[in-house]
Amino acid sequence: MGGWQVLTAKSGSEGLLLAQTAQPDAILLDVMMPDMDGTVTFQKLQENPITKHIPVILLTARGRTARQGLFITLGIKGIISKPFNSQKLAAQVEAALV
Repeated sequence: MGGWQVLTAKSGSEGLLLAQTAQPDAILLDVMMPDMDGTVTFQKLQENPITKHIPVILLTARGRTARQGLFITLGIKGIISKPFNSQKLAAQVEAALV
């Protein structure tokens, strides 16, 4: 597991641009980000035909929330609570890629 090339973005806007240009195999998306939160960023990824096929895993510091069911319904491939176990993170990324 692992051995992936990782690209990083410092904001939702930067992440959207990077997703469009780099076409990553998967996206780890923090719910709480500067500029644009993860929910809005995910919606914009889904609205764009260039990025809507990319699997997204949300990272959240809030633990389990009522919104998790909504996220899954909207197409999120996984939700990981912070702090997270690196093996669990790698397993969810691996699952999103198949």
